[in-house]
Amino acid sequence: MYYQPVRQAREGESRLLKVNGTGKVHVRPDVVNVNIGAVTQDMNLEKAQQENAQIMEQVRTQLMAAGVPEDHIQTADYFIFPEYDYVDGQQVFRGYQVTHTFNVTIEDVSQTGYIIDTAVANGANRISNFEFTVKDPYQNYQDALKVALRNAGANAQTIASTLGLNLDPTPVKIKEIDSSPAVPMQSYQKSEGLVATATPIEPGTLETVARVEAHFQYFS
Repeated sequence: MYYQPVRQAREGESRLLKVNGTGKVHVRPDVVNVNIGAVTQDMNLEKAQQENAQIMEQVRTQLMAAGVPEDHIQTADYFIFPEYDYVDGQQVFRGYQVTHTFNVTIEDVSQTGYIIDTAVANGANRISNFEFTVKDPYQNYQDALKVALRNAGANAQTIASTLGLNLDPTPVKIKEIDSSPAVPMQSYQKSEGLVATATPIEPGTLETVARVEAHFQYFS
């Protein structure tokens, strides 16, 4: 069996040290997207549709009165389903279900509970798919990238110091490693009774992660 001989580095010859760096930034979200809808049922499809339309128009009007811009309220889904029961093995029609859902963008996160309560008070009975985010995710990533680069430099320096190597602190190559921010998802279920205070919605924090691979020259 043939083995490739290992070349011995000459004294003073530079070699490469490859390290990874990770940076994390935690921020409070400043935008929330939530689905707000109404589900209606009736034996008569037209009646179910009319009732649903009246509810959703009232919800839309009151959301706008509460400060949500009209272009921040968009239809996300509209479904019509016939519903059946099974009695003694027989399929029995019991009416139609109509579901209409708005996707609502709220730019003042502190008002989320109030917006939800306003919708529920006006007939909405389906609230779901909370998505918290930020208006400027690019800036958050840039901040995380700075931390990742510093982390990579610190890792390289630690390795070099431990092994007694002379490190050039300026990397000769840097590669970003794909990463994505973590977005917490929450859901809210309508309670039987509304209370005087707004429904508490806690957005938590968002974590943006950046990762890099950096190559440094070192000398023995």
